[in-house]
Amino acid sequence: MSAIEPIEQLPLEAIPDNGLLRFLTCGSVDDGKSTLIGRLLFDSKTILADTLHAMQRTSQKRGLDVVDLSLLTDGLQAEREQGITIDVAYRYFTTGTRKYIIADAPGHEQYTRNMVTAASTADLAIILIDARKGVLAQTRRHSYLAHLLGIPHVVVAVNKMDLVDYSPEVFARIKADYLAFAGKLGIENVRFIPMSALNGDMIVGRGERLDWYDGPNLVEILETVPAMHSAHAEKFRFPVQYVCRPQDSGNPELHDYRGFMGRVESGELAIGDAVTALPSGRETRVKDIQVLGESLPRAFCEQSVALLLEDEIDISRGDMIVKTGELPQVTKQIDAMLCWLAEAPLDPRRKYLIRHTTRDSKAMLAGIAFRVDINTMEREAAERLTMNDIARVSFKLAQPIFADPYAESRGTGAFIVIDESSNNTVGAGMIV
Repeated sequence: MSAIEPIEQLPLEAIPDNGLLRFLTCGSVDDGKSTLIGRLLFDSKTILADTLHAMQRTSQKRGLDVVDLSLLTDGLQAEREQGITIDVAYRYFTTGTRKYIIADAPGHEQYTRNMVTAASTADLAIILIDARKGVLAQTRRHSYLAHLLGIPHVVVAVNKMDLVDYSPEVFARIKADYLAFAGKLGIENVRFIPMSALNGDMIVGRGERLDWYDGPNLVEILETVPAMHSAHAEKFRFPVQYVCRPQDSGNPELHDYRGFMGRVESGELAIGDAVTALPSGRETRVKDIQVLGESLPRAFCEQSVALLLEDEIDISRGDMIVKTGELPQVTKQIDAMLCWLAEAPLDPRRKYLIRHTTRDSKAMLAGIAFRVDINTMEREAAERLTMNDIARVSFKLAQPIFADPYAESRGTGAFIVIDESSNNTVGAGMIV
């Protein structure tokens, strides 16, 4: 028996790490969003064997000759029975050089609020278009929402090319139609790719029927898109979630310990940097940055840490620590684009709760400037908002918040509206 040759392994430092990418699939009904994600996971070998067997059994019960890959994300019983996506489904996978979190957004108009939830954290949007139908109203709706929510990268995937004989003329016509619409909205950085999610063309592999397309396939685009927080320098924002004071009288090292715990929403910080605490405006310097008791030289965006400061300052949950000289706006009134999520309409006479980072404040509607007609993109007058409406509004707050424009920082530019009586989230806003 011949000896088994050892597998040559690259040193860890030679394996590239492109970080984490969050992306969502969106578009109109039956454009193939769930099938695309299923194909992506299937071709990248990230579906477990028992999951695949369950999908095969369900597909056979439906009388299908092939595995219905959309079953991978449609987890609700109602979704499986109706063959539609209702709730946002999240899936995770890795290619070895990058980690991914995928959100599958529903295509029906009545579930627009679910799409807003998925888009709020996405770095990239894949907008699917059925090659037979072209650009539809829901295509425009989801494109507008992706633009409104500040998703920096958009990939328009013209799906079901197998049903139009992989025609380059059909692809070119849809591309021209979409660009004409996107230009009116100011959507930039759009990439187009023809594909067949059912057959796997231009997803992980290139396939054999789209040889006229010389651009990258979907995975090649996903692998090379820059991460969200690497595009430009961001100001440091650290909303305080909890003040840590260990009650261990027997440990002299913890007797004077006072750590301010939270998540870095944007920017980065190093030991020795000058910081300002809000709303007091007191200034000090960073004495230490810790994670699980271990000291770190720096803290980066989306990292959860505990900050130790050189001076004793009264800081509590809801306050914010920023770099000195990089102050946000401290305000009791906000102008924002609001997505109304509740079945009950927005009541101008009621008080609501605004939750911005870790700070809560009672608020009342100060006015509705206009409501956006998603189908025509026209602005229209409105006295109230109903479910799935999007409008420019103003709120007056009882307590000040420390805010940035949403275009500059998602973390400190976004807020949610809460119904105090039910504690339900009824709206999501982006500060302008």
